[in-house]
Amino acid sequence: MIQYTLKCSNGHVFESWFQSASAFDKLSEAGMVTCVECGCAHVQKAIMAPRVRTGRKAVSGLGEAEQPVHEATPPVVAAPEPVVAAAETGPSQEEVAAALKKLRETVEANSDYVGAKFADEARAMHLGDAPERAIYGEAKPEEAKELLEDGIPVVPLPFVSGRKAN
Repeated sequence: MIQYTLKCSNGHVFESWFQSASAFDKLSEAGMVTCVECGCAHVQKAIMAPRVRTGRKAVSGLGEAEQPVHEATPPVVAAPEPVVAAAETGPSQEEVAAALKKLRETVEANSDYVGAKFADEARAMHLGDAPERAIYGEAKPEEAKELLEDGIPVVPLPFVSGRKAN
């Protein structure tokens, strides 16, 4: 373990422990080291004095051994949640659910549901054996892969069929 004194770009100074120097570097590069005060991810190592543990006992001025020197064990504290600006949080779950509902309603209103026959119907339209129209349904992953390999454009929809929905 290694302890660093860190400083964010807003001037806050704090200490943190890391498994190793390379662990700090990896976490810092990934933006996972944040200031405990403001959540800023622009954190760098501050100037600090090395703390070397010798394992020897402290000796008084009279040459008598005193109590062993112990390095202070850092208190275990949960890392604070990073502070994220409102603009960076993205849409709420309710907004995502509403957007998916609207997408589903649009697809259902403007397409024909072909169920488990989706792959066969898409291939027939591509080959000219069936009239072209917007369709949706279910396909096994290997069927969808074959359609794409054959140049038949398909995309997965982010919802399940009405029969499978809760």
